[in-house]
Amino acid sequence: MVMRMSTLFLRTLREDPADAEVPSHKLLVRAGYIRRIAAGIYSWLPLGKLVLDNVAAIVRAEMDAIGGQEVLLPALLPREPYELSRRWYDYGPEMFRLQDRRGADYCLGPTHEEMMTLLVKGEYSSYKDLPLTLYQIQTKYRDERRPRSGIIRGREFVMKDSYSFNLDDADQQRSYDDHRRAYARIFDRLGLDYRIVAAMSGAMGGSRSEEFLAPAAAGEDTFVSCPNGDYAANVEAAEAAPPSPRDQADSADPVADAPPMEDLHTPGVPGIDAVVEHLNTRSGGAMSAADMLKTILVKVDGAPVAVLVPGDRDVHEERFAAALTPAVVELFDEADFAARPDLVRGYAGPQGMAGRGVRVLADVRVAPGSAWVTGANVADHHVRYAVAGRDFVADGTVDVATVAAGDPCPRCGAPLEFGRAIEIGHIFQLGRKYTTALDLRVSGADGTLTTVTMGSYGVGVSRAIAAVAEQTADAAGLCWPAAIAPADVHVVAVGKKEQPAAAERLAAELEAAGVRVLLDDRGLSAGVAFADADLIGVPTIVIVGKSLVDGEVEVKDRRSGDRRRVPLADAVAELSSVGEPGRR
Repeated sequence: MVMRMSTLFLRTLREDPADAEVPSHKLLVRAGYIRRIAAGIYSWLPLGKLVLDNVAAIVRAEMDAIGGQEVLLPALLPREPYELSRRWYDYGPEMFRLQDRRGADYCLGPTHEEMMTLLVKGEYSSYKDLPLTLYQIQTKYRDERRPRSGIIRGREFVMKDSYSFNLDDADQQRSYDDHRRAYARIFDRLGLDYRIVAAMSGAMGGSRSEEFLAPAAAGEDTFVSCPNGDYAANVEAAEAAPPSPRDQADSADPVADAPPMEDLHTPGVPGIDAVVEHLNTRSGGAMSAADMLKTILVKVDGAPVAVLVPGDRDVHEERFAAALTPAVVELFDEADFAARPDLVRGYAGPQGMAGRGVRVLADVRVAPGSAWVTGANVADHHVRYAVAGRDFVADGTVDVATVAAGDPCPRCGAPLEFGRAIEIGHIFQLGRKYTTALDLRVSGADGTLTTVTMGSYGVGVSRAIAAVAEQTADAAGLCWPAAIAPADVHVVAVGKKEQPAAAERLAAELEAAGVRVLLDDRGLSAGVAFADADLIGVPTIVIVGKSLVDGEVEVKDRRSGDRRRVPLADAVAELSSVGEPGRR
């Protein structure tokens, strides 16, 4: 049926909503696609639901094409399976937890690895049953600390999550590759510009993961990429190219030939920037924060550890925690410093830490032979020419410092570039984390029981809509690609004479030809009708207005703005091919 704006549950807004910060949020609300219920929670109105369903249909088609089978699991889930996998504890405050009237614990599913594992365990027991891929398109829940940007980061969202079950790692790699290719096809069909980047697995676990990111200024993910195309990664997973030894790079033996360590009096300047300013003022030098060595004291399972990073960097907390998983990592607090007067706050350095019973972990950028200014472990004092390998030796090396623009690519050495993006997909090689925890085993050809290996794969169905809006919208409104638009053609009747009747006939004929039509039959002024048409963003706009006296209608391409006049008699034939090929 033709969608008539006179009866459609739709109200467009002239002004941006007060709580909206990014274009997709502003426009989806103004154009009547979504409405806010609470922070991070939105209702989908008829036009929005159509777009949501169109995205889901593309995802479903590509999942079916790689042999996925669709199921639907509950969103309200018992505690016990998540306790067995430890995600009841590891997921943290983002997991919505609740109790029923009997006091039993439940959660609202953030993802369904545990439940899918139990589902397969209850049905399959033989190697002949594998490989298997199950998926669902379902609402997920995460208690975001700061839900913002509309549907980009909500507390309730629609996601496609799929899970592959395989006999061994090689078979799982095939399933992973199938999903990777399927995701590329999905995002190509959605018309998205995207990048595939290395990522961290986080609470999901597993040996490898990659994100699909849609570059957008409003994105909350930061990624780095090589201009030569050799490397791309989320900043959380970005690798460092270890530098060559600094200060003594041309020396045959940079450790032996370095100047001796020198004490510096730095009264009342415990911070990196303050030390740099103090020393430059005193000596007239050109020292920078990059010449400083920052010593950060933490507790790892309660034991003190000194983490070394260049002074112009910070420790990336997620990467550091992942490097030491499953250990619990905590920063030193006031009580810890009070209990350890030998660890001087603001003046800590790595030299002599072994004698204090403190383990030292150095970032890869702290190369052997490099010389630094760092704390002297004495109040109001630093040292110069503290050389790695001579004056201090690390007990281990970690890649935990934050990445900076211009850092060398770990593959080719070219300077890395930064970008902002929206995460639209994430794929994981889970290994046997969940199947071991939940004892999913199948009998092999020889009767031996084998623990199944898994992959997990997510597409943000609702988030993809925001990503498309961010990448395609213009100053006038949304500009949907044909694949997901709520209609193929927006017919706008402007005029009080023969125009309304002609628009009605044209809309009916287009609908009969298989074209999805949105008809503006409200009888509003041309300015209001045209503004709404641009705001709503249907790919093709047909204006039945003044040109009707010449037997013509005006056809406007929403994205390019190009206009042309078409004889009314030829309009159906010309427009019958719009929309995504093969949908009708």
